[in-house]
Amino acid sequence: MGLETEKADFQLFMDDDSYRHHGGVDYADPEKFADSGGDRDPNGLNSNLTLGFEDVIAEPVSTHSFDKVWICSHALFEISKYVIYKLLTLFLAIPLAFAAGILFATLSCLHIWIIMPFVKTCLMVLPSVQTTWKTVTDVVVAPLCTSAGRTFSSVSLQLSRD
Repeated sequence: MGLETEKADFQLFMDDDSYRHHGGVDYADPEKFADSGGDRDPNGLNSNLTLGFEDVIAEPVSTHSFDKVWICSHALFEISKYVIYKLLTLFLAIPLAFAAGILFATLSCLHIWIIMPFVKTCLMVLPSVQTTWKTVTDVVVAPLCTSAGRTFSSVSLQLSRD
């Protein structure tokens, strides 16, 4: 734990345009958050939800409905999926995002201020508990097991068929 004597060769180059002097998100420019046609799921969290009409409803070759019925049902499926999703997100997205933010903030706070200090305290106390446990097992448990082993070692079983 002395003073560091090595020099680090590290340089950081940043454009003035991409660097903001505050560390937070720039909420003043809502155009950055508007839908620019980009991928809103870059990590593929919901890749299982990319399904279409053919993934849900399929008619085998031997059984077909009228072509107009098939086209109308396909259109109705796609339109209702689009409209209902938009309506649900209109009413639920902001409250659920708010609730998720509160939940993750609470979990982060609990983890940082309660769980990790408790774990570190347990790890700090653990060597003394380990020494005490080793002493108890050496003084109490080991002689009992040795005595039981000697007692049962003199027992012999003989099986006979009558």
